[in-house]
Amino acid sequence: MTTTGTEIPGPAGLPLLGSMLDLKRDSLGTYLHAQREHGDVVRITAGPPGLRVEIYGVFSAEGAQQVLATESANFRKDNPFYEEVRQSFGNGLLTSQDTDYLRQRRLVQPLFTRRRVDGYAASITDETSAMLATWRNAPDATVDVAAETTRLTLRAVARILFGVDVESAVDVVQRSFPIIGEYTLTRGYSPANFPRSWPTPANRRATAAMDELYAECDRIIEKRRADGDAAMGEDLLTLLTHAESDEDTPLDASEVRDQVLVFLLAGHETTATSLAFALHLLARHPEEQTRAREEVVRVLADGRVPGAADLDALPYLTKVLKEAMRLYPAGPVVGRQAVAASEIDGHTIPAGATVVVAPWVTHRHPRYWDEPERFDPERFTPEREKARPRYAWFPFGGGPRACIGQHFSMLESVLALAMILQEYELEAVDVEVPVSTGITLRAAGPARCVLRPVGRGTGPA
Repeated sequence: MTTTGTEIPGPAGLPLLGSMLDLKRDSLGTYLHAQREHGDVVRITAGPPGLRVEIYGVFSAEGAQQVLATESANFRKDNPFYEEVRQSFGNGLLTSQDTDYLRQRRLVQPLFTRRRVDGYAASITDETSAMLATWRNAPDATVDVAAETTRLTLRAVARILFGVDVESAVDVVQRSFPIIGEYTLTRGYSPANFPRSWPTPANRRATAAMDELYAECDRIIEKRRADGDAAMGEDLLTLLTHAESDEDTPLDASEVRDQVLVFLLAGHETTATSLAFALHLLARHPEEQTRAREEVVRVLADGRVPGAADLDALPYLTKVLKEAMRLYPAGPVVGRQAVAASEIDGHTIPAGATVVVAPWVTHRHPRYWDEPERFDPERFTPEREKARPRYAWFPFGGGPRACIGQHFSMLESVLALAMILQEYELEAVDVEVPVSTGITLRAAGPARCVLRPVGRGTGPA
């Protein structure tokens, strides 16, 4: 039997507000509870009468594959959240659609081949070495791995993007991104907003932050274009300004800036989340941490700095990161809007519906994962991966809009994790770390770990 529209089950919520308060208080818990209580396709209403929205959650691996891959043309990025991201961070690969997206993808894809990305390994390890140098003087031999990995990944992606202009870019991003991100998130989930042009305090703060960020990007881009062939290097900005294909015109200055903004956003926050929680999970699970370190010591027997060629020789570290991304996917909820009605898992999603797929929920689905809250890197042996549906694990999205930076994220995370484990044993101070759902998933509190230098006894440094 096929259910349609209002027949699809879901939480009752409050008479006037539906599930609005639950979603605002704990959206991930609300989606998880809805799946447990009502199944793999649920209808959630939120908001007061007249401003009420209906959200259709699709939580099975098969349903996620349908939305993101096999019927991706029917599920578009047309919802209010993506429109707010587009207005804040430009019309880059994350938000563009149709011919704009296809052109951008053709121009940018060659910059993210495995060979090209592997060439950034030295930038990643240099920044990791600099971070580890500061850890040697950490007060009480304790660091917040969430804060530290955020700084590390921002510096790494800014260096890869901007080359010699990294310092000023990092300063501007650190000031502006939190303001713009919070503003975008608030507007994206609000049932009604003042126009951005109105001089409200929130609009003025966000506009000032965006002006500073855009101006810094434009300054560096203009400098790079003015330098011409003399500036030709391997940093990503230079490659973007010279990107071309047989069928597409090159990106203009504003299009280059849009791509830069997306790479800054997606290229540091997502990887920081994956790396931070991988470290914190290992700090809470000493047996798995010991096994990971043994692999690092075996592969890097002379204590050398790892490189891209070592990635395939560190399969257990890769499993650790995949399991961290299962439990803490950086994109925990992915929204789309249905163009036409579509049947998913025996339910008809109506045309025009707001649809969400949620790695946070599907990655905890008991049909695919035994004891889903337990940390177990061995879930990602080749045999066990092959036995699961393709979209039981999809931290990088999927289908034609899968994240273009998947290999970059894994390379950065594995290399940084290997270097940290070479030098330190970690023990968790904060056993539980709350999370918040901004544009990406982030730690909402400290994830402090005590550092014990490897091979120097058991006491703090």
